[in-house]
Amino acid sequence: MRRAVVSTAATAAGVVLLLSLKPHGAAGPAPVISSGGAAGSDGSASGSAGSAAGASDATPAPSASPTGAGGTDGAGTVRKVTGDAVNTRYGPVQVAVTLSGSRITAVDVVEYPTEDRRDREINGSALPLLNQEALAAQSAHVDVVSGATFTSDGYVRSLQSALDRAGR
Repeated sequence: MRRAVVSTAATAAGVVLLLSLKPHGAAGPAPVISSGGAAGSDGSASGSAGSAAGASDATPAPSASPTGAGGTDGAGTVRKVTGDAVNTRYGPVQVAVTLSGSRITAVDVVEYPTEDRRDREINGSALPLLNQEALAAQSAHVDVVSGATFTSDGYVRSLQSALDRAGR
């Protein structure tokens, strides 16, 4: 009888603790996640391309071009190259890479899944890690972020397509 009372009390305490947890997260438009400073940030945001709700708020993804605002393709020039939008299970992922000569100076994630709170939570922590990895590796050979496997795969494929366009 004593075990039943202790088990019931412990279960009730556990349920109360679980119910007292409050999720934290911000709603609103998804920001562009950038690894660099002003060189890689244009301030535009892009939501999920396939969502009907909020489609008027989404800005179109920039077109891919080997030369961006930085000038011509040569040593020491700064250029921004946008990779392909890669469809993943949870939505498209697209990155733009800023190169100075052949060195990656910034990676901007211009499109990523933001359909629900969980998407924003996962990608809010995974994308900055992927950006750091890409800058450190100076290539698309980065580790997958645990818990964000689909986003990581889309990120790597989009980054590789941008680097291919840049001739790297």
